[in-house]
Amino acid sequence: MGTGSGLAGIVRAELMRPAPEAARRLSDAAQQRYGDAVLASLFYGSCLRNATAEGVLDFYVIVDDYRRAYASRWLAAANALLPPNVFYLEQPTPDGALRAKVAVMSARDFARGTGGGSLRPGFWARFCQPAIAVHTRDERALETIVAAITGAVRTAVVRGLGLLEVQQGEARFDSSALWTALFRETYASELRAESDATVRSLHDAAPERYAHVLDAVLAELCDAGRAHVTRLDDGYRVSAAPELLGHPRRARRIGAKLAGLAQLLKSAFTFGDWVPYALWKLERHTGTHIELTERQRRHPFLFAWPVILRVLARRELR
Repeated sequence: MGTGSGLAGIVRAELMRPAPEAARRLSDAAQQRYGDAVLASLFYGSCLRNATAEGVLDFYVIVDDYRRAYASRWLAAANALLPPNVFYLEQPTPDGALRAKVAVMSARDFARGTGGGSLRPGFWARFCQPAIAVHTRDERALETIVAAITGAVRTAVVRGLGLLEVQQGEARFDSSALWTALFRETYASELRAESDATVRSLHDAAPERYAHVLDAVLAELCDAGRAHVTRLDDGYRVSAAPELLGHPRRARRIGAKLAGLAQLLKSAFTFGDWVPYALWKLERHTGTHIELTERQRRHPFLFAWPVILRVLARRELR
């Protein structure tokens, strides 16, 4: 394998791709909401993958300080205690409303999460996937985001190697097998079940890109003396220290699920007017119109538990 110096360059080029108009509009609205505290806004997820503005666009807004981002001390404290805070954002346009789900996180917490220093795999599992930096404050902010997302890709590949079948100290696999196993495991670690077709679609949306970043991380592991990698016609043969291969650490699932549940419950309080949003999401998923009573709308935590439980089960406020 060659040198692994290109991984940060791959990530930087990916982040700097032009953003769709809908993403730019929503990013501008988020910047107005959080003001000078915003270091960057990152567009990711299914709407980016599918090149559509239909549905809800996913953003992470990275801030330098929670107290600067919020007028409310309670929101700042909640964000620091259990990041991120998640909010719903709508931006009117002549063609109809654009919708976004905005997660707010400090640069420090984002770097820790994407580097694997959190119980929840969702941070690095989201950002080992393609993203666009719709806005960065300056070059230093961009480098901060590049470093964090490069860390997410490294974390993902190393965790993926731990999921592979090992025989006589070696693992043989292709890019699709590693990424699919990784995404399946991270979904299982969260409060969210997805079909094999959905899991595979994450890789299949950009197979060449995933092979490219996998090559770069494996090259880094070779350069660091942590693995020996041989390219095969149909993939790779990797030998490495036992701590790198064949250690899925599925015991992490319990902690991840508990942290995810706490995050969901917190989001129900911080999200804002989440009931119309949750109903809209459920109707899109199920095809069934859901009508709350006036009492349920006014006091959702007292009377709307059947709907709340369905929201939590589908993890719509993640």
